Amino acid sequence: MLTENVMESPAVLSDQPAYVVKTSPVHGRGVFANRDIAVSECVIEYTGREITWPEALERAAAQDMPHNHTFFFSLANGNVVDGGDQGNEARFINHSCEPNCQAIEDEGRIYIYALHDIKSGEELSYSYPLIYEGRHTPAIKRSFACRCGAPGCTGTMLAPKQRRRKPV
Repeated sequence: MLTENVMESPAVLSDQPAYVVKTSPVHGRGVFANRDIAVSECVIEYTGREITWPEALERAAAQDMPHNHTFFFSLANGNVVDGGDQGNEARFINHSCEPNCQAIEDEGRIYIYALHDIKSGEELSYSYPLIYEGRHTPAIKRSFACRCGAPGCTGTMLAPKQRRRKPV
């Protein structure tokens, strides 16, 4: 698994762009490799306007959407990058339970790196286990259903709830 041992450069120089956005069999639009992409290559930076969580919740409410059904990407500093506001094509990278990319935050910026070699034409994906603080009711689970089609698909994009340990 890719961690801190990533390429220094946030982009690999090539005459051909690494990705293209087109219709996805997974969901809506997706991002596809436009050429072969090497393991650890930085494919794209996830961009957008950095806002606070209260602003993000206001924006989601104004759009009449659950806050996890937006282009919000949480940062370590507690803020959010809103890819729907001044964002780029990275916002169309779909979730997969068996992703070929990984999002890594570096000094408040988010980069998408290849976890393994990716062939031209493959859809790019990363796992975005969504945190939903409320009860995971059947309706919520349906709302966050995963359709990635991976053999190991968990059926949900929701992160597992943290279970409290009973004191011994």
